[in-house]
Amino acid sequence: MDAARDARLALPPGLTAMSCIAPADRIAYLAAAEAWTPPPPPDPWEWACEHLTFGHKSPRPGAFDPQAFAFLERPLRCLNPEHPAREVTIRGSAQWGKTQTVIAVALACWFDRDPANALVVHPTSSSATDWIKDAWANFRADNPRMVAVFGRGGDRDTIDFQETLDRRGVMFVEASGSPSGLSGKTAPRVVMDDLSKFEPNPKGDPDTLAASRASAFEDGAKVLRASTPMVIGACRISRHFLRGTAEFWHVPCPHCQTLQPLSWEAFEPTIDPADPSTAHFTCVACGCAIEERHRDAIVPLGRWVAANPAGDHPSFHMWRAYTPFRSWESIARDWLAAKGDASAEQTVFNDVLGLPYEQASEAPKWEALRDRVENAAPDEQIQRGRVPARLPILTIGVDCQGSWTEWTLRAFGREGRAHTVDHGMIAHPIGDDACWAELDALLRRRWRNAAGRDLAVDRLMIDGGAYTEDVWGWARRHPWERVSIGKGASSSTGPIYALQKFERRTDGKVKKRQKRAFVNNVSALKAKLYADLRKDDPGARGFQSFAPGLGDAYFRGLCAERRILTRNRFGVMESRWQVIESDGRNEPLDTAILADVAARLCGWASNTDADWDRLEAERDAAPPDAEPDLFDRPLPVGEAPARAADAAPQGPTPAPDARTALAARFKALAGE
Repeated sequence: MDAARDARLALPPGLTAMSCIAPADRIAYLAAAEAWTPPPPPDPWEWACEHLTFGHKSPRPGAFDPQAFAFLERPLRCLNPEHPAREVTIRGSAQWGKTQTVIAVALACWFDRDPANALVVHPTSSSATDWIKDAWANFRADNPRMVAVFGRGGDRDTIDFQETLDRRGVMFVEASGSPSGLSGKTAPRVVMDDLSKFEPNPKGDPDTLAASRASAFEDGAKVLRASTPMVIGACRISRHFLRGTAEFWHVPCPHCQTLQPLSWEAFEPTIDPADPSTAHFTCVACGCAIEERHRDAIVPLGRWVAANPAGDHPSFHMWRAYTPFRSWESIARDWLAAKGDASAEQTVFNDVLGLPYEQASEAPKWEALRDRVENAAPDEQIQRGRVPARLPILTIGVDCQGSWTEWTLRAFGREGRAHTVDHGMIAHPIGDDACWAELDALLRRRWRNAAGRDLAVDRLMIDGGAYTEDVWGWARRHPWERVSIGKGASSSTGPIYALQKFERRTDGKVKKRQKRAFVNNVSALKAKLYADLRKDDPGARGFQSFAPGLGDAYFRGLCAERRILTRNRFGVMESRWQVIESDGRNEPLDTAILADVAARLCGWASNTDADWDRLEAERDAAPPDAEPDLFDRPLPVGEAPARAADAAPQGPTPAPDARTALAARFKALAGE
């Protein structure tokens, strides 16, 4: 536009500003013509082809290549305010260019060519801040058109408010958990990033609240939802994707030209653990290999095909296999590293494949799990209270109840394997001095391993969701590196665990911050544990083993829950865990989860092979001049060894004045 205007206003050849004065009427006519010339259409695809460049931090720096990103043309054209579609949904994997090539491009085009207010919503305040300070700030600074529209930043720019220089449009940035931020804005354009991680706020469902901000506008309104998916059945982005046209990018086979999507089902069987670089797709028609070397040729020739042509709005699925940012070998390696670990597999499905993950929803039958333990061959059983070899991390999970306290000791090793060493109860509530004394003794106690070495507990995690003051009172008596406090998260979409930012006292004042309180994603942790409990092969990743003699009540409590799908009060599907056992007891499950998080804090999920080698060499080596354990000493001739089930309980002895019902519970746990 600027170049064309300068050309029209240029003086005739041979004349200079000193030799003549430009005719006033010519200038007036040209100015009028320019004023009446319609602006270029607010088409994000055209804007990207003309103005988008990737900076030096990008894996593909330089000008936007329409051929390599041919699959973006239809989604971006649907984001044109003049396109009849009011909503657009994009479900996909992480790191395929969604932020730079879709969200940033749509916002840039709207503010450049058709300015109006826009609301951008992120799951949390921290994610909103990270986006505005990093992704958007870099895009805005590196793009000349954005510098022309917004300037280089000024006093009026804040984290949640950025206005164009001509004041015709404002970009608001909010978190989904801020009801006032969502309900207090009006904007014809709404962008929801990472929608699957949104959680309901006190005023309602943030998805509905954000979309309603554009409800007052009939023409030019757009609602863009973009996200990686989460769990099948409760995934927000998948719900909108399936409600829409559910389009997949079909590419031609380089051998027979049959159009087909690049699907996980056609890729996963070709992954060779010995050589992931050979992974490829298999043509559904001719069976020939579609290799990565074919990608640059076939992707530009593809087209969108709707699985639900009757959908009420355009919806698209996109994942890394199509984009030039990541190799197919990296996809194969990500899967090989995660295979067998439920949590890691979900991450690959969500972030790499762009697919919702089906979590384990039920535990195995507790009777079958008990029988697997009790009926194992004698040489496969590990005496209760003893730590097996090659499981060098030792942690305890503690759950607090009204009249007693329950604990589980677990040992952890490579590839997610774990063993329940012992389980017990303290016949006092956490508020009693007697309970504190027994917990102190439990923390001091050492446990003999297969090499004859006595191991100390690495870390104990106690539930702080109830009886909080008493829990903190006991925990503060010990270093935070050894005693942690865990609290179940209300959200099922967060990280496995995260450091709690602060604790408040009963008078409302903030406690001194310590590195001992954590928020645990118990939903994901339970799903992983239940998936691992189903594994029968001791060599399998995540295999769970148990000491004999833990008793029926223990296994019933461990397998006491199942995941169900329900609609919350806002009508949104969500998953939650529900106790299904008739006695309502699930403390063995809760204590196992707390011990698992404590093990993660000790490196269970992050240790390298070198770390495990060091730990095993240190803890599995026999101590010098070790005194044989009672069970290791040779027996006199004719004396039969005691059965594991007949051995004395390893936990502390209940108080004589314990209630009858509680005593019965102890006996049940002891297998009597």
